[in-house]
Amino acid sequence: MASRWGFALSSEEHRPSDLVRYAKRAEEIGFAFVGVSDHFHPWTNSQGQSPFVWAVLGAIAEATERIDVVTGVTCPTIRTHPAIIAQAAATTAAMMPGRFSLGVGSGEALNEHILGDRWPPADVRLEMLDEAIEVIRLLWQGGTQSHEGKHYRVEDARIYTLPDEPPPIIVAASGEKAAQVAARRGDGFMNTAPDAETIKAWEQAGGSGPKYGQITVCWASDTDTAKQQAYAIWPNAAITGQLSQDLPTPTHFEQASEMVDEDAVAEKVVCGPDAGPYVEMIAKYRDAGYDHLYLHQVGPDQEGFFRFWQDTLASRV
Repeated sequence: MASRWGFALSSEEHRPSDLVRYAKRAEEIGFAFVGVSDHFHPWTNSQGQSPFVWAVLGAIAEATERIDVVTGVTCPTIRTHPAIIAQAAATTAAMMPGRFSLGVGSGEALNEHILGDRWPPADVRLEMLDEAIEVIRLLWQGGTQSHEGKHYRVEDARIYTLPDEPPPIIVAASGEKAAQVAARRGDGFMNTAPDAETIKAWEQAGGSGPKYGQITVCWASDTDTAKQQAYAIWPNAAITGQLSQDLPTPTHFEQASEMVDEDAVAEKVVCGPDAGPYVEMIAKYRDAGYDHLYLHQVGPDQEGFFRFWQDTLASRV
């Protein structure tokens, strides 16, 4: 069995106060953690939201008492300088001692192009992520710090508000090169697919710690409604590979989504009221090696999914 169960807070779909409410409900019904996405844009205009995650995290810290929180994931390389992420994460960790982990990744053009910066190729993005984590850990040491690297410069910077212990850094990875960065720099692993090969590469490179896997689902009272809702709100599930990293706007994702249909999305998103398909998908993630699984319910009926989890699914997994 997975050691821990979590619930995904989709910043792309929900207003900030609702995200805080869902975090509190997840704690009330026994989830061990929540993962919250960090975007500037939603994937598609139909998703409709994208609040500033660090403000939301402050509110979650105040509204909850026990549940752990991880960003899934923050990109600390282009849109936001790693020194600023270091300060934001340190403040968040100080507000929820022992409960916060910083999930990081190499990002998507969707969020990172907004200031007119060049969107670099994948190898360069991984190089930037590697150095960004180095900068973050340097600043978490306390005291006045400077850094002169290939991609980042920090001059006489000191983070005064630090947690008692620095938060773990969970690194998202897809593919062998990313797995090596995650193993070298991170305290854990994260991905959104049942990708056993990348986990194996991460472990062979020396990676250790929790392995977070996000599973996207769409519970509804009947399967057809769930499939329609998943396609209307989360068609990007069927847009994979380099395209999902390079498209720059929600409109571009909507145009790409016209090339897929409900069935293609339903292959990626578990849909409907029956527990069986959920159990099967969860088994794929477990078999791949994940031990921290968190469930992303697509659409507005978060309470419906909470009831489904409590009444049906939790006892099956």
